[in-house]
Amino acid sequence: MIDHILERALAGERLGLEDGLELFASNELEKLGHYANLVMQKWHPEPITTFVIGRNVNYTNVCDTYCRFCAFYRPPGSKEGYVLSNEEIYQKIQETVDVGGTEILMQGGTNPDLPLDYYLELLRGIKQRFPQITMHSFSTAEVKKMADVSGLPIEEVLRQLKQAGLDSLPGAGGEILDDRTRRKISRLKGSWKEWIDIQKAAHRAGLPGTATMVIGFGEEMEERVLSLMRIREAQDETGGFTAFITWTFQPDNTNMKAVNNTPEEYLKTLAIARLMLDNIPNFQSSWVTMGPEIGKLSLSYGANDFGSTMMEENVVSAAKCAYKVNTNLILQLIREAGKIPAQRNTKYEILRVFQEGEQAEVDFVMQN
Repeated sequence: MIDHILERALAGERLGLEDGLELFASNELEKLGHYANLVMQKWHPEPITTFVIGRNVNYTNVCDTYCRFCAFYRPPGSKEGYVLSNEEIYQKIQETVDVGGTEILMQGGTNPDLPLDYYLELLRGIKQRFPQITMHSFSTAEVKKMADVSGLPIEEVLRQLKQAGLDSLPGAGGEILDDRTRRKISRLKGSWKEWIDIQKAAHRAGLPGTATMVIGFGEEMEERVLSLMRIREAQDETGGFTAFITWTFQPDNTNMKAVNNTPEEYLKTLAIARLMLDNIPNFQSSWVTMGPEIGKLSLSYGANDFGSTMMEENVVSAAKCAYKVNTNLILQLIREAGKIPAQRNTKYEILRVFQEGEQAEVDFVMQN
């Protein structure tokens, strides 16, 4: 039933809404993976799987967006709320540099008590001390909060952030790019169009980024397909998305139940995304939520990248989901998938290819 759609995708023809719905209705998982892998190989003919050595720094957990699916945040005024000191953040970055890390994913809540100058001074301090580090940081929701608190337009906030040292914008907050589900899971987070518009503004400001989709909220399949099409349309306009990542909602310690967030559904969604997003070159595996073995399997379902080593991660782990992976285990998993591991930077430029049997000189385990 789906062969004609798969062949069209492989031939480079753009798929539409009905095509995507037919693919999600199919139970031919291995066939979907096979064709997604063929499309991936057109982008990346060499059998190389990349990864980046990076660290998540959750600088604050204070948030006034109150997402139902988040186990990490604390409301303003909570005794459990925190804001890390600049020195604590510098120390975490130094530890990252010491093990050959190149990327900092700095994110927190939408903290109404932090002025724009806090972020600008922090970025300047980081870049002064660590000019080699790429700051792949802040969600669209955080940028919107900075604009609200400062009274400045989004475009001006992004300009000042870039001037202070921000290098790229992650795709956090994408979830599902359709307002029915967004209103259900996070009433205050903003519309799908706001997420897209801020991402496009970032791209225009010279800040590339990543696109994301989280499944398992009980969203309709049409909403998943529309999310992919809206990302694709934005990419047509700006070309600013360097990668796409999908993962499953983790319900523990949250106010929601997950719906159909199985490994099979993750792999199916990853494969269909690779088939539909014909203008985004890189797809990351999501081993943090799916575990190392499914992460390895995803390299046969359209992913060409193993994501970040993530020395530290607190948001997903707050939902009792924290798979601990060290650098040499990443090398092992990539090799077991029949690929050659290579360290990259945030721009997906290869820094080092690991030859057969070669190990990382400095190894570490993700810590919370």
